[in-house]
Amino acid sequence: MKGEIIHYTRDTLGGILVIDYRKHRVMTFDSVFEQSKIDRRRPYLPVHEYSRAMLLPVAFSRPSHVTVLGLGGGVMAGALLHLLPDCQVHAVELRSSVLQVAREYFSLPHPANFTVTIGDARDALSKAPDSGTDLILADMYSSDRMSPAQAQREFIRQCSRALSDSGWLSINYHRPPDLDGPFFRQLRGEFAALLLFKSKTDNTVIFASKGPFEALHARDPALVALEKNLPIDWRRLMARVIRLT
Repeated sequence: MKGEIIHYTRDTLGGILVIDYRKHRVMTFDSVFEQSKIDRRRPYLPVHEYSRAMLLPVAFSRPSHVTVLGLGGGVMAGALLHLLPDCQVHAVELRSSVLQVAREYFSLPHPANFTVTIGDARDALSKAPDSGTDLILADMYSSDRMSPAQAQREFIRQCSRALSDSGWLSINYHRPPDLDGPFFRQLRGEFAALLLFKSKTDNTVIFASKGPFEALHARDPALVALEKNLPIDWRRLMARVIRLT
C-alpha cells in the first residue's frame, strides 16, 4: 500500500522523510529502509519485530537506567517510558534534525526522566560513568547501512564498562556477525552470557548479559505481566531466543 509523505527535511547527512500509511507512521532516510515505525493509534508500541525483540532483557531484569544509542523516531525510548514510567532513559542521537522530527511527528515523550544527547554515540559512551546504566540498546543506522561502530571491539569494551554488574546489552545487526570472529571473542570476554534472536526480516539481535540470569519459559508469568502493559507478544519473541554461551 502506497503511503503519503507528510514531511521532508534535509541536513548535512541527508534527507529525513515521514510517511503515513493507514495504520502506521514511518521515518526513513532517503531510502527504502524504514528507520522507525509506529502504530499511529498507539505510538508507544514498536512495530518492527527486531525493535520489539530488543526490549526482551527487561524480562530478565528491570532496569532503573537505560541508554538508547540511536534515537530514530524514539520507538524504543517511548516503549520503555510506557512500560517503566519511573525508569531513567537517556538517548543519544547523532542528528538534531532526527530528534526534531521524532518530537513533532512520532509523539516522542518528554517527561523529566527522559534526556537526549545530540552527538556521536562513541563519544557519549566514553564519557558515561562506570556501571552507570542497566541496559544499553544499540540501533545505530544511516540510510543504507549499520554504523560500523556497533561492530567494533572498543564499542563493546565501552558498553561493558558503562553497564552495571547485572546489566544487559542489546544490539541490532542487519547482517549476523561472524560467531567465530574477533568481535564475538570480545563479547565472550566481556559478558557472562550471549543470546541471539533472528527476526523475520533477517535482522539479528544480540543480547549480552554482564551477570548470570534465570532463563524464562515462554509461558512464564513475568512475560504475561509484561504483555498486559506493552502488548508486543513477549512470549512468542522469547520462545525464539537462542542461547549462544
